[in-house]
Amino acid sequence: MTMNEYQQDALRTAAGMDKQYPDILMGLMGLCGESSECMDLLKKHYFQGHTLDRDRLAEELGDVFWYLAVAADAIGYDLESIAAGNVRKLKARYPHGFDAERSIHRGAEHGRN
Repeated sequence: MTMNEYQQDALRTAAGMDKQYPDILMGLMGLCGESSECMDLLKKHYFQGHTLDRDRLAEELGDVFWYLAVAADAIGYDLESIAAGNVRKLKARYPHGFDAERSIHRGAEHGRN
């Protein structure tokens, strides 16, 4: 399954969402909520002695992906275009792979810290 095939299948279940609010709002709010659920599982593992529930984490990451598909569609993008754009940006930023020095000083190239 490609990312775009996933997005089309996922958007079938977005049909009938309350159109009082824009899909971008649903997508971005959902991303925040589901990301927080992922972080909560990790917090419980590191700070509360829970076993990391990888199956539950994978399920929550799937929910993150669903909301990403909705948010991307709301702005007229497909997931493969977003992924390709991100890879182009990363290759331009780190042409030889990640470099901590380049990361630390990246803002200086643009007049930022």
